[in-house]
Amino acid sequence: MTEYTRTELLAAHEQLIDNDVNLLADGGSEPPVVVKIGGAKAVDPEGAVQDVAHLVANGTDVVVVHGGSTAVDETLEELGEEPTYVESPSGVTGRFTDERTMEVFSMVMPGKLNTDLTALFREAGVDALGLSGVDGGLLTGPRKSAVRVVENGKKKIKRGDHSGKITSVNATLLQTLLDGGYTPIVTVPMLADDGVPVNADADRAAAAVAGALGARLVVLTDVKGVYADPDDESTLIENADTPEAFSNLESAAEGFMTKKVMAAKEALSGGAAEVIVSDANVNDPIVTALNGGGTHVTPGALVEKTEADQ
Repeated sequence: MTEYTRTELLAAHEQLIDNDVNLLADGGSEPPVVVKIGGAKAVDPEGAVQDVAHLVANGTDVVVVHGGSTAVDETLEELGEEPTYVESPSGVTGRFTDERTMEVFSMVMPGKLNTDLTALFREAGVDALGLSGVDGGLLTGPRKSAVRVVENGKKKIKRGDHSGKITSVNATLLQTLLDGGYTPIVTVPMLADDGVPVNADADRAAAAVAGALGARLVVLTDVKGVYADPDDESTLIENADTPEAFSNLESAAEGFMTKKVMAAKEALSGGAAEVIVSDANVNDPIVTALNGGGTHVTPGALVEKTEADQ
């Protein structure tokens, strides 16, 4: 990874403000940008922080959504607990949240991680404001009573009611903050429909926010995008703009990338303008993504052509 020094980043930030440079290639009025910063150790947030500072300085509305799976797992282990992951029948691996995990999750995500990241953005000159999905009823939906899992090749029902599905986003709250010059830094938990905070997947939270705002969603991860061959970065899939191309994208996605492709589908179904899966660990990761880097998925990926269109 090639890195800028902090001095270089700050100088570039000041130059962009002074010169009023539009960072986007096509210029003009643009939809908001929602940035999902992953919580894995391999994802360095520093480049994204500086990119958000650049974008905001030049008039782009940005909402940041972050994860924190690694920090939650490390805290659980420090407390003598073992993190539990399960696989769904569709092959998606995700965290199983029991009562103890939910307690740790609430401490780590909206507590330490969101506070630390918000401070990092403010240090970079961004008027950042930290929020969890509970604040202002930002992310709400039904609580799950159980999840379907696959264990030892057999489908099972695993009981647990500490996770939920986001079905509503308080877009008015986000827009009010954006209009006031703030940059929301958002994390889960969400607020279940019975008023209790529960866990939710951060990729899908970002998808819900992007859909509600009609935004471009940039999902930053530790690879260049979705690869046709997961072991060969030269097979990067650059675009998926038809249902056939999206089907190929779904087939190619493995492991953690499966959730990101699922989130892309949910974001576009909800009204997002575009979804980009791209590398967090490059110079200018967000601007690079917006200007063509990574894997781009557009609304046409979910729309079958009619005879009249063909």
